[in-house]
Amino acid sequence: MANPLVVVLASASPARLAVLRSAGIDPVVSVSGVDEDTLATTLADATPAELVTALARAKADAVAADIAAEYPDAVIVGCDSMLHIGGELVGKPGCAAAALGRWQAMAGGTGELLTGHAVVRLDHGVRTATASGAQSTVIRFSKPSTEEIAAYVGTGEPLQVAGAFTLDGRGGWFVDGINGDPSSVIGISLPLTRRLFAEVGVAVVSLWS
Repeated sequence: MANPLVVVLASASPARLAVLRSAGIDPVVSVSGVDEDTLATTLADATPAELVTALARAKADAVAADIAAEYPDAVIVGCDSMLHIGGELVGKPGCAAAALGRWQAMAGGTGELLTGHAVVRLDHGVRTATASGAQSTVIRFSKPSTEEIAAYVGTGEPLQVAGAFTLDGRGGWFVDGINGDPSSVIGISLPLTRRLFAEVGVAVVSLWS
């Protein structure tokens, strides 16, 4: 009898975990040790979509190697998100000053949120298939007041999320709209992930808990 296929999320993001759980999948979480900044410097000539896809692939590859013995029959999902705005590709601000500056610059403007996805299939501990791609969604930011921006940054929420905003948290108050996939903005595109699962021979409905 074949072992059940385990879904492994190669991310510490609670938002990505929540999206998958609400969509019927309760994955094992295994965070990669990939140094994103160092890897990104080696990909200076990559397009924004190529960069986030490469980072997602590196995370999925690293976790696949780590968990093959414990979960020999698994599908590993890696993700990476960045905001392309004003000709610049930005990730997590990391500190309040950077988040404040981001919001002062992007208020009232638009940006392109890119999320790279990579899926690795393990069969009896052996990698049998991989698939990757990126999802792009346009974000239309509102114009919060100086006080609102300061209050939002003060919550700490925007410090550790790509682009210094969330769609599913307090940041949602300051997003006028999006053109594209909302789940991708939250952190993991369900439509793209379903297609990537299919490419490695996994029907998403077979993974529903």
